[in-house]
Amino acid sequence: MTAIDLSSPVAVVGTGTMGQGIAQVALVAGHPVRLHDALPGRAEAAAEAIGARLDRLVEKDRLTGAERDAARARLRPARDLAELADCALVVEAVLEQLDAKQQLFRELEDVVGEDCLLATNTSSLSVTAIGGALRSPGRLVGLHFFNPAPLLPLVEVVSGFATDVTSATRAYETARAWGKTPVACADTPGFIVNRIARPFYAEAFAVYEAQAADPATIDAVLRESGGFRMGAFELTDLIGQDVNESVTHSVWQSFFQDVRFTPSLAQRRLVESGRLGRKSGHGWYDYGDGAGPAEPHTAEKAQPPAYVVAEGDLGPAAELLDLIREAGIQVREDEEDHGTRLVLPGGGQLALADGQTSVEFRDVVYFDLALDYRKATRIALSASQDTAPRTLSEAVGLFQALGKDVSVIGDVPGMIVARTVARIVDLAHDAVAKGAATEEDIDTAMRLGVNYPLGPFEWSRRLGRSWACSLLDDLHQRDPSGRYAPSLALYRHAYATEKREGTS
Repeated sequence: MTAIDLSSPVAVVGTGTMGQGIAQVALVAGHPVRLHDALPGRAEAAAEAIGARLDRLVEKDRLTGAERDAARARLRPARDLAELADCALVVEAVLEQLDAKQQLFRELEDVVGEDCLLATNTSSLSVTAIGGALRSPGRLVGLHFFNPAPLLPLVEVVSGFATDVTSATRAYETARAWGKTPVACADTPGFIVNRIARPFYAEAFAVYEAQAADPATIDAVLRESGGFRMGAFELTDLIGQDVNESVTHSVWQSFFQDVRFTPSLAQRRLVESGRLGRKSGHGWYDYGDGAGPAEPHTAEKAQPPAYVVAEGDLGPAAELLDLIREAGIQVREDEEDHGTRLVLPGGGQLALADGQTSVEFRDVVYFDLALDYRKATRIALSASQDTAPRTLSEAVGLFQALGKDVSVIGDVPGMIVARTVARIVDLAHDAVAKGAATEEDIDTAMRLGVNYPLGPFEWSRRLGRSWACSLLDDLHQRDPSGRYAPSLALYRHAYATEKREGTS
């Protein structure tokens, strides 16, 4: 099944920001486009707005004047649904209300031809439920664009329970013909991106709720150590706290209140207070006049240790040994010890976050996971009230000698980046095992949809196939609510690896 022919008209119903964006994508691709909105005058206003954006594309040399004029000639407001009768594709972008969407598609079925593909841009509702109201649910598919649709490349092509394979394939190929990067997924709560991204927000909020670090520090660690483009607090302020919480709540409810998707009480209070983020002038951060940027906690300058003793290879943090040597600090290797830690001159130990807490051990400081320890500009450390001051000072001085800012946070298991990445990897494995999507499509979706530095499976291969399972198992022992219990899919993945490597 090939993409819809460019000569065939495409309609967009609903002319808000997303509807206009989808219409622009189809228009620039070369289709005649019809715009319809239930509110009088909205379609005409949307057409004018799209025309203005086409003008700006010409100013930026992304379209020629002739291409703009041709596109404008193909764009037409439609005052009545009957004007969509000859369309080959109708994309719905109306309110996120099931009954409203179902009613619209019932009306469209009476208007369009039997070969017309129907698509919903829903981000939180079930494609299956929307299609359940139709006489021919097989021709309904989800086409979930990301905002702003003309700029972001990802489109999730969602097959409902009754969606025909030919319909999904046609939608997939059409999105690709429009210059987008489509990924195929089943109709599961949150689809790919909104399902697997939940821990990025949830774990940051959990660290905050545990009073282990403030938002600015958590965001800085996620950016400067984890390699994420934005931290969870600044990103939800940009999205809107009400919007982000609504998606979280929808996924949680749709998974029958699965504890892994439990919403944040701190975010609930933020929404209740009207602090919705940038759009209200205040969210996690203050955006009012005169408000400066919130600064992360950064440790004072400390003296680096003269040497460290490496017990083991540090696993995912092995590159630190080269960085320590390059900084002029002697690395003594204990070849008989098979641990994965550094011993400092004062006798304290420095270990990569593993899901355990510092207070459980004698004089241990944990350091967080980094996407790339050489490029990271900040490292988080955690210590307990029983950690020797000398040990913490030596740990701070060591990373400062490597050119890193250091943030000392509370004694939370898994710290910030490590627990976040482990949970993302776990949900990704679980999604594949349950047929939601392929590994390749999940990696693509998370990199393009939310700008993750690596896809979950790319991260898993880099860290070691049993790393996430081991960390989550340790976290689960300390929080037996089920939130951190490794999925059966991740457990099988890690256990099979251990058996092959002869370590089980």
